This record gives sequence, C-alpha cells and structure tokens, in this order.
Amino acid sequence: MHSAATGRRYHAYVRLPEGYDPAAAIRYPAVYLLDGDATFPMLAPAHLLMTYEDKVPEAIVVGIAFGTFGEGNSRGLDFTTSATDDNPEGGQAQRFQRFLQDELVPLIEREYRADSERRILIGNSRGAGYVLYDAFSAPDFFWARIASNPSTHPDGEDYLGAPPATSRDDLHLVMTSATGDYPPFRQYARRWMARWEGAKDAPWRVHAIDIPDATHAVDIPRAYRAAIHAIFPAESEE
Repeated sequence: MHSAATGRRYHAYVRLPEGYDPAAAIRYPAVYLLDGDATFPMLAPAHLLMTYEDKVPEAIVVGIAFGTFGEGNSRGLDFTTSATDDNPEGGQAQRFQRFLQDELVPLIEREYRADSERRILIGNSRGAGYVLYDAFSAPDFFWARIASNPSTHPDGEDYLGAPPATSRDDLHLVMTSATGDYPPFRQYARRWMARWEGAKDAPWRVHAIDIPDATHAVDIPRAYRAAIHAIFPAESEE
C-alpha cells in the first residue's frame, strides 16, 4: 500500500485467528509488528502456537513490512525522531505515526474484526525506539506496546523524564531487554526500567522483563512470548 503520510510504499501481512469468521460478533486484539519482513514469519506462527500451549487469546497479527532488507527499507527514517550526521534523512517518525493512525490501522479495522480498544504495537531495536516515541507522543492510541532491546539514539533521554498525559487507565508498556544485548542498549534499558518500573507517575502498567541468555535480534520470539504473558496474565494462567 502507498502511504500519503510518508510518500512510501509498505506491505501489510495479515494472519487471521484460527476459525476466523468475518460475520461473527467477536472482535480480536490486533498485534502490529514493526519490521514485519523479519518479525511476521517468526511471530505470526508463534502466536498461533501460544494459543495452543500457553492459552493466550487469539489475535489478528499484522506485519508492517518494507518489502526489502536493502535499498527501499526505510526503518532508519520511519523509526527515528531526529536526523543525525550518520542518518541525515532520519527523524520521520511523526510521518510514520500518521501512516499508522490514519491509514493502516483504520484499514485493518474496516476489513477485519479487530478490536480498536486492544491494539498492540511491538518493535525491536530501532523499532522499539519508535514504540517508545509512540508511547510518549500518542499514548492512548495503542492499548499495549512492547519495546524490545530499544535503540533510542539520540532521543533516549526524552523517555526517562516526565510522563505523557493520557485519558485511558488500562494501558500497558512492556520493556524487554536481552541480557546479552549490546552494552549501550542494555544499559539504556536498565535505566529505563529503573525509572518506570513501579513508578507512581507512570500512565501505563509497566512490565520490565529481562530475557536471559539472549542477544539483540535473534531472541525476539522469546521476548514476544514473555510480553504477551505480561499483557494477558489471566488468560495465560487459566
């Protein structure tokens, strides 16, 4: 699909729940995966298996993809909030946010039985940096967010200060950090966890989760599983 907000093309891969009936009354949580070129093939089937073994709720899983890992992959533009010397075209996160809010998510909710009150956004690395930006700039839009091993340069300090104003009292924000992550990312995650875990001024229910014996990119299925359990504890413990 072509985005008017960013001027770029994206691919949206959709996995529907097992037994999905477009005429049924039920509506499902919708999980939006950033970097869907890599994450959708891993996490869409993982969520299905988690409904079998972990008893988590079924969900509509949407992979937001660039269609390439090389030229044309705009994660360095879409997931960053400031331009830098080594990324002079960066800082287009606000445009990408408009793409999500005004184009992609409304399309998914028109075409499928997605619950607008239970939208979930997940990103890893730069994608997790975008998740934090989104949590602070538009906190009410997604019900739950998962930031895995965030890369936040140069704006990480923005997510350690004052909380955003919200109108909802049911929001979740999950930070997962691989214990074997690159030291700068691991150090930032620990600082963020120390600031927000248990903080009385946090506008979300904050879940800080270490992923042991894990590294920056390979272990996102483990991070996803832990985060989904945190968001849906009652269902997964039945």
